[in-house]
Amino acid sequence: MAMQTTETEIESFWESHPCGDSLVGGLSKYRDVDEFLAAYDRYRYSTESHIPRCLDRIDFAGKRVLEIGLGQGSESEQIIRRGARWTGIDLTRESIERVRQRLALRGLPFEDLRQGSVLELPFPDGRFDLVFSHGVLHHVPGIDRAQREIRRVLAPGGELVVMLYARWSLNYLLSISLLRRAGLLALHALGAAPGGKIGEHLARAREMGVLRYLRMRNFIHKNTDGPSNPYSRVYDVRAVRRAFPCFRVVRAYKRFMHAPPLPVRGLPLERLLGWHLWVHLRAR
Repeated sequence: MAMQTTETEIESFWESHPCGDSLVGGLSKYRDVDEFLAAYDRYRYSTESHIPRCLDRIDFAGKRVLEIGLGQGSESEQIIRRGARWTGIDLTRESIERVRQRLALRGLPFEDLRQGSVLELPFPDGRFDLVFSHGVLHHVPGIDRAQREIRRVLAPGGELVVMLYARWSLNYLLSISLLRRAGLLALHALGAAPGGKIGEHLARAREMGVLRYLRMRNFIHKNTDGPSNPYSRVYDVRAVRRAFPCFRVVRAYKRFMHAPPLPVRGLPLERLLGWHLWVHLRAR
């Protein structure tokens, strides 16, 4: 029987692999935090230029907003600039410190910023009008408990907006499920010993047993946010309805063509096969 991924494992991974660090070389590459954050935001919003447009579809102005999972705080800043009375929570100390520095450097107001878990939110019932979470809840194994906590802290009729990895995407259906598994199996058969992430995948596969490693229930975790990532899940709208019974789906749409190693950026297929599933839900 497979062992359950613990929240401690998830916290440890994201504490040592802050979201997005590797994309721009990490904090130590830059003169200071401000330069790093500026470089990160340039990269993020050039690569995922849909995010500001998606945020523009959400009515943040004057609302009490809780953001769950903060990363480098790019969306935190965007949400505050759109008029939200913002509170943020993240599982890791590193993210909290970086976001705190970001908001101080930008002179942006906020109501609260805490390290904590979505499985036990440290806020009273009905505190927020809207909860926002981008790219985080698909890393939570206990999603039923998480959605009940989110419902608890929302005011009656409150809104939840989430971005989750999409099952019906080119990345999941072709890149992860077929190409990467076939490539890893071929490299193993050839006795290859490459470096980098591919080498780490091979080492983990050989340690676990290649066929076991390649089973999708194991392989998916290692193919969204690096081979050390302890847990990931993909969703479609039906799975969202099952996983979030305290909410009803209001609308859903996909964005971001992403399917490495395939050169798919810019292909006009994101609404059909995009990797990011945005879902707007209303509390029951």
